[in-house]
Amino acid sequence: MLAITQDGFGGAELLAPAKVRRPEPVPTEVLVRVHATSVNPVDWKTRAGSGVAGMLGDGPVTVGWDVSGVVEETGPGVTRFAPGDEVFGMPRFPYPARAYAEYVTTPTRQIARKPAGLDHTHAAALPLAGLTAWQALVDTADVQAGQRVLVHAAAGGVGHLAVQIAKARGAHVIGTASAAKHDFVRELGADEVLDYRTVDFATAVSGVDVVLDSIGGDHVTRSVAVLAPGGTVVSIRGGGSDSAHEAAAAAGVRIVAMMVEPDHTGLERLGALVEAGRLRVEVDRVLPLAEAAEAHRLGETGRTRGKIVLTVQG
Repeated sequence: MLAITQDGFGGAELLAPAKVRRPEPVPTEVLVRVHATSVNPVDWKTRAGSGVAGMLGDGPVTVGWDVSGVVEETGPGVTRFAPGDEVFGMPRFPYPARAYAEYVTTPTRQIARKPAGLDHTHAAALPLAGLTAWQALVDTADVQAGQRVLVHAAAGGVGHLAVQIAKARGAHVIGTASAAKHDFVRELGADEVLDYRTVDFATAVSGVDVVLDSIGGDHVTRSVAVLAPGGTVVSIRGGGSDSAHEAAAAAGVRIVAMMVEPDHTGLERLGALVEAGRLRVEVDRVLPLAEAAEAHRLGETGRTRGKIVLTVQG
């Protein structure tokens, strides 16, 4: 089968098409014929040697985790799916799923049926970013109706889904984004939008119950200052410095570092929001799998709105 591989870690130019052996499902797994995959920041960070690069092993590797496609074959013991079922998911993370390929295998409990209202292109853009937002806001912070939620990078892959999930939970949502993306973030349901280039959120916002941080660094420390007593910063970019945790303890708030996990129940909840018209997946660019290197270059600019998708098979 065709896959995008890299021999070593470094720049996007390492990504190259190659013929590799098609995987075979073991018990409780299915083989998925991939129609589309999407590009996430962890993909290019891992390609460069950071992210979860240490989980990939030696020799040529294939990055990528998001998958939308059709079950081709089932391994022994599988009861949830049959050949021909349309599925989507984020298998194996942070271990290698090798999703930049024509076929992947996955445990059945790490995928779900594709929402009928999404084509494969948009379904492939949802799993990793959507589960990150869901697990941060719902499973970790337990966002409730009437709470105030601040979403950093609200027009990005995780951010644009987080805004909608928080709104679906009944929250008052504040997002940060560049001025050119304010209309988009408001269309998603944000009640307030701040231009991070001209406004310091740490002085412009207060009384926040939950902050979703996807930037890291001093954003974690500065986010502590906007929290109401008992509030939570959920960071998907590390847990912040010791001084940030000391400031949080003194203020009666908490900082939680989170890494997304495969979760078929979360995927089903996201799919239900899509089917109910309460969650839309924004796709900025669609490129063929062979142009994975260009997709990484585009993603690394930090200027995309929503997600970049790679089409694999029709």
